[in-house]
Parts: sequence; structure tokens; C-alpha cells
Amino acid sequence: MKITPIEELFTVVNETATLIQEEMNCTYLEALAETGENLFQQSVIQGELSELTKKRLKKSYESIHLGKFSKEEIRKSFQLAILKGMKESVQPNHQMTPDTIGMLIGYLLKKFIKDNNYRLLDPAVGTGNLLTAAINQEPEKTVEGIGVEIDDLLIKLAYISANLQEHPIQFFNQDSLEPLFIEPVDAVISDLPVGYYPNDVRAADYDLKVDEGHTYAHHLFIEQSIRHVKPSGYLFFVIPNSLFESEQSKKLHEYLNKNVYIQGVIQLPLSMFKNKDAGKSILILQKKSDDIKPPKQVLLVNMPSLSNTGGVENIVTKIDHWIKENK
Repeated sequence: MKITPIEELFTVVNETATLIQEEMNCTYLEALAETGENLFQQSVIQGELSELTKKRLKKSYESIHLGKFSKEEIRKSFQLAILKGMKESVQPNHQMTPDTIGMLIGYLLKKFIKDNNYRLLDPAVGTGNLLTAAINQEPEKTVEGIGVEIDDLLIKLAYISANLQEHPIQFFNQDSLEPLFIEPVDAVISDLPVGYYPNDVRAADYDLKVDEGHTYAHHLFIEQSIRHVKPSGYLFFVIPNSLFESEQSKKLHEYLNKNVYIQGVIQLPLSMFKNKDAGKSILILQKKSDDIKPPKQVLLVNMPSLSNTGGVENIVTKIDHWIKENK
């Protein structure tokens, strides 16, 4: 049985990561970062491995020519290995945005942003899967990516994945809600980290800071993103369905009304999530400026199950029609 390119590359990545994991006595994800760097450099850069292991690794790397794989094949095979590692060491911040969401956000970027060159920020970039999945859908455009992530290991995996796919992405290893020293961007995408932000002193610099207790981190991420996008720029957020129903939502409503136009809300199929309380949507915003008007009507869509191809095609047609009418 013929194996696919994704399986072929995953096999090499997985076997070499396992070898490094066993010898260096580290986690699979740490070993994956090491083997990804080796693959990119085309040499074994860990000095503490035995000569026999180095030889075995070198032989594996030489069996693979990265040039014959597409960017998507590289992303998906590396993503499979990351998912395997995440299953072994479950941490709440180690979760990956599903590919279907990445594809949908990539499609929306293509529809809303007509520039051939643009700057795209993900302020909660994680392993870079959402950012590179979206960029890979616009091969004819030059997209300069920027990713911010506080977790050292996740950002290392993101950096290596971007290198292997040959994407020009700048990464910043910091708390995204601290000051960001980046030029304004044309668009923002983010699968928002949901929960409370523990640093009340830092939160005090935001309009969305609550008067008592901790502020929602996802609210602050929205405000930080709006600050860093150009006037008329677009923002695409993966949000909890309960975003506008929480006890802190009144301030969020007021802030959004003042600074952006809500362009649309696309509710994702509940079948994608463990239970209906975990359901999510994509919120589409445009930063206000003098030369744009609000849409005639907000795009409101319930995505059917993605296995329902007819239903999905109808929704895509509806989105296309809405964009023609409102853009």
C-alpha cells in the first residue's frame, strides 16, 4: 500500500524524535523541536548524543528531501507529531486549533483582504498551526506573519514549523498583553485563550479592565489586537459562543461599538466540540476609519457539520453573496 507524503514525512519526524527523546530523557515535544531543527539544518546539532544515535539520525534525515513536499504536507506532518506529543503531556495551554478552523479563517482572509502583500498578526500563536494553515491558502500572495507566544516550547515548535515551510514569520516570546513593539498590521487572526488574566496591574492599562477581580484574558487580547491593527484592518477571532453573555460583556459591547464594526459571526458546528458549552464561533471585526462604513447587515451564519458538503457549499455561497453586497 502506497503511503502518502504526509505519512512519509511524519514517520521520519516521529522515529527521529523518539530516538532523541529516549537518549536525552526529555519529553516528546522537546525532542520534536530538536529533530525539527536538525531536519531544517540538515545536520545533527545535539552534541550530547552517542555516535551511534547520531549516525541513525543522519541516515533518517538523508532519506528525506524537504523540497519535494508542499508547505501543507510539511505543516500537517509536523502537526501530527505535535498532536502526538500533546496527548502524552496534557497541559491546558497546549491545545491546537483544528485544521477546519484554519481553513475557514484562511478562506475569510482571502475574501476580505484584497492586497497582494500584507502583514498578519496572531497574538496567541501557540505552535503556529493556525497562522501557517491560513498563510498556506494564499500561495500567490506575500504574507508577512507575526506571532506572539509566552510558552517557550510552543514558540520553538512554531518557529521550527515556519522554517520548515519557509515562511517569513517573526516570533516574539513574551506575554502578549505586555507592550508589543511591532508595526501596525493589516489583519489579526487568533484562537483566543479563554480565562482570567492574573496580572491586574498590567490589565489596568486596558479600557476593558474590570473594576473588581480579574479581567477576562480573551477580552484583553481583543483590545490588544485592535490597538495593533491599522484603521480599516480586519480581525478574525475564534471566540466562545458565550462571549457576549458573560458578566463582563457590557464593557466589551461598549468598547467594540466605539472602535470597530462587527462584520460577521460564523457559528462553528457543535459537532466539532466536546459539548455544546464548549462551542465556538468566528467573530469578524473591522477597525473603524473615516473612509469605511458599517455593513448594511451583519453576516450571521451557522456552519453545518463539515461532512454535509451541500450545506457547506450553500454557506460559502451565502458568504460570497454577502461580501459582494457589503464590500
